[in-house]
Amino acid sequence: MNEPIKSDVEYSPSSMILPLLPLKNVVILPKSIIPVIVGRPASIEAVEHAFKENKLLFITAQKQSGVENPSADDVFTYGTRSIILQVMRMPKGALKILVEGICRSKAEQIEPHDGFLMAHCTDVVTAGKEQDVEIEALWRHLQTLYNTYSQLETKAPADLMQGVRAIEDIDAVADTLLAHIILPFAERQDFLETISLRERLLKLVAIFKKEIAILETEERIRGRVQTQVEKNQREYYLTEQIKAIHKELGREDRAQEIGQLQTKIKSLQLPKYVLEKVEKELYRLEQMPPMAAEAVVSRHYIDWIISLPWHKVTNDAISLEEAEALLNEHHAGLNKVKERILEFLAAKKFSSKLSRSPIICLVGPPGVGKTSLAESIAASLGRKFVRIALGGIKDEAEIRGHRRTYIGALPGKIAQAMRKAKVVNPVILLDEIDKMSSDMQGDPASALLEVLDPEQNKAFVDHFLELEYDLSQVMFITTANHLEGIPYPLFDRMEIITIAGYSEDEKMSIAQSFLIPKNLKQYNLKASQFKISPENLRLLISLYTKEAGVRQLERTVAKLMRKTIQLLLKKEPVTKSVTITAELMREWLGSQRYRPTTIDTTQERIGLATGLAWTELGGDVLEIEATVIPGKGNLTLTGQLGEVMQESAYAALTYIKSRAAQLGLAPNFNASKDIHIHIPEGSTPKDGPSAGITLCTALVSALTKNPTQPTITMTGEITLRGRVLAIGGLKEKVLAAKHLGMLTVILPDENCEDLAELKNEINTGNLNFICVKTMDEVLKAALVNDPFIAGITKKNGVKAKAKRASKAKAEARTKAKTKIVALNKRKK
Repeated sequence: MNEPIKSDVEYSPSSMILPLLPLKNVVILPKSIIPVIVGRPASIEAVEHAFKENKLLFITAQKQSGVENPSADDVFTYGTRSIILQVMRMPKGALKILVEGICRSKAEQIEPHDGFLMAHCTDVVTAGKEQDVEIEALWRHLQTLYNTYSQLETKAPADLMQGVRAIEDIDAVADTLLAHIILPFAERQDFLETISLRERLLKLVAIFKKEIAILETEERIRGRVQTQVEKNQREYYLTEQIKAIHKELGREDRAQEIGQLQTKIKSLQLPKYVLEKVEKELYRLEQMPPMAAEAVVSRHYIDWIISLPWHKVTNDAISLEEAEALLNEHHAGLNKVKERILEFLAAKKFSSKLSRSPIICLVGPPGVGKTSLAESIAASLGRKFVRIALGGIKDEAEIRGHRRTYIGALPGKIAQAMRKAKVVNPVILLDEIDKMSSDMQGDPASALLEVLDPEQNKAFVDHFLELEYDLSQVMFITTANHLEGIPYPLFDRMEIITIAGYSEDEKMSIAQSFLIPKNLKQYNLKASQFKISPENLRLLISLYTKEAGVRQLERTVAKLMRKTIQLLLKKEPVTKSVTITAELMREWLGSQRYRPTTIDTTQERIGLATGLAWTELGGDVLEIEATVIPGKGNLTLTGQLGEVMQESAYAALTYIKSRAAQLGLAPNFNASKDIHIHIPEGSTPKDGPSAGITLCTALVSALTKNPTQPTITMTGEITLRGRVLAIGGLKEKVLAAKHLGMLTVILPDENCEDLAELKNEINTGNLNFICVKTMDEVLKAALVNDPFIAGITKKNGVKAKAKRASKAKAEARTKAKTKIVALNKRKK
């Protein structure tokens, strides 16, 4: 560009009219030289006018930097009378000028002139220039502060204040000192408007003290940072050395392994308390030798933490139609259970706020499909399924885990199941919950109390993990064969769903719809290669299986299919299909394993009564025999009767004694007689109160010589007063009565409410049901002759005989007296 235009410095009088140059966020102090970029048209006109005249400008700052064309009201009245030292033209018409502040000045009036502003300004003389002690003291203190400042700030000239003694020099140097410090715009303008030298020196003292404090703080921070950098450099150097040493020892993978663990931990987004724990453990692991025993424990612990699910969930795929179809596809019958499952699914679908899942306990005999039903529940929800076998567990640590201080410690089965599921809301099956036991190592049932309580399991603590883990989203399902084996606190936390054994018709349906197709697929057989008629299938069920479920039936069907395959593979004779017949079953399976219970209606029925019983294999019948023989009043019970059944026999005998008169028995009828009660199949233990009315009926029959009805069977508990109480296992007992061919079943009145529901589940056929409340009603229905009418007749007969005997005695006495009188007369 053009060469700079230079001129000699010229000073004007103290009051003059000068072009005004407004600046944005810049304050020029006297004795300071600064470059200024001039770009606005008005400012360029002002500079060019000043350069043509005397090179003097009145430079002041704008109040608001956003104003592009400032007026008199937009600038400060206090500014600096300045002289242009140099002008340089720049591209696009802008100017770069170098100006020097001469003195403070105040604009008395500002007015526009030829496109720019002109200021009527007057130089402002510094007040308080008299030499006094306070000024001298302030100046010396300022010198001390500046020396300290110049040592901390290397860019500040150290000799700026040397040799300054006169007041005029102090005034000039004070403004120069401020030019070496970066201050906010408002503070610089305030300093410019400060007329008093004393006030100006006080402000400088405060400013330098603040700057020294800032510089000292920066120095300390730099020192700490430098120390930290040196420490980091040292650690980096040592770490690299360790890496080199590990590489020489073949342990170079250690650092990479730790890094991978850190990356994985960060990606898991663990809860804060878990993250703190695992990071602390990871730091300990990093400091340990790789082959140390504690390092193995720490690594094992970290692996378990990062392998557990913390946030991942499975979205419930809830469709009631699909769920119902799935349950019906995999399970025949079990309508109550399916209804309860569909209730839960419907509630889950209707309410998004329903987060807690019910604790369901499926109770039933082996083989009825409890485990497979739990799998179907998980499938209908679209959740992961995990099974935990609790049978035989007697150590609490199996549930809660072992402390890490033990060698080979592991988390408990609950934590292991969550690791296997990989989501926080699986379906977990606690199988055989009634088969747990306790010993000196603890009670696992007590440990399960926290797991199966929705109010507590959100903060479940495993002894190995030592961290709270949320189990509230897990759906727990438990199974049991007997309610008696479940501790009451656990029982109270669960919703009990009882699954009864299958009837013969249900077993037929399950075999045809599930078992046979399943095994055909497993053995790669076609339906045309293996055939069995419904009649022969029923024969197979009744003669070769005896169970509440269908496991034994499935094994028997599988054996028949293996025999069929063996026959199909023979070259001679060539066989393309096999039809299962009764003769083939006898050949392949042997003679029938179970013979159906039969009742001989031709034998003497005195002292013989037929009862119904529940077993794990389903319903069964009991023939109870009672015999009265001469003796000393003893009661003998045989046939492996349990304590409860023995108590029922004693209760029955007491009832008979209380009703002896009504039954036509002498008050001390058993004083010279022994009573023997026996239940056949003595090798099979028997127990339970439901045989009470059967025992009493057999005893009454034996004592009164009154036979029982051959086609009547019964079940019910008896009390000392002869009340008949409710029993369990009604479905199985009714099925047993039907299978036996009985015509009438005597039931407690309290169980008759269940008959309507039972008749909807099974076909009761021609069975007739008699509901009774007292033992008197049982005896009237079960015995051939009404025992109470016979008792009255017997009692009346005894009375008539006694009356006749008394009359005969009176007649004999009269005859004797007459004879004596006659003899006496003869003697006289």
